[in-house]
Amino acid sequence: MAGKDEEGKDLKSRLSPLQFHVTQEKGTEPPFRNRYYRSDDDGSYRCICCGAELFASGDKYHSGSGWPSFSRPAQEGGVEERPDDSHGMQRTEVVCRSCGAHLGHVFEDGPEPTGLRYCINSAALDFEPEE
Repeated sequence: MAGKDEEGKDLKSRLSPLQFHVTQEKGTEPPFRNRYYRSDDDGSYRCICCGAELFASGDKYHSGSGWPSFSRPAQEGGVEERPDDSHGMQRTEVVCRSCGAHLGHVFEDGPEPTGLRYCINSAALDFEPEE
């Protein structure tokens, strides 16, 4: 990834400090006080770094976790899952397949039909309203 976007622009100068920390340094944002946690608008959620479509509003639900939660990615193969053993826990990290930006984690405590909860940082997302 090397901190550059598709146009070769330095991500550190284009992203906010929080967006950079989350996507490039595998950080997280505060729960319950982030941009898309309570959003119910129709549209798609895209990668803040490269613009790839990641999640659809129809798959978003209120999990009570403090972060936007989705039952599945917008398209198969749009995100990549990687083992994450940091912080003394065994979790599954979710990254953008297009650019490798850290998005959040996926857990197996979500609603049917998938049973998954993609717990995603708002700072890693850009929302595109439905027209």
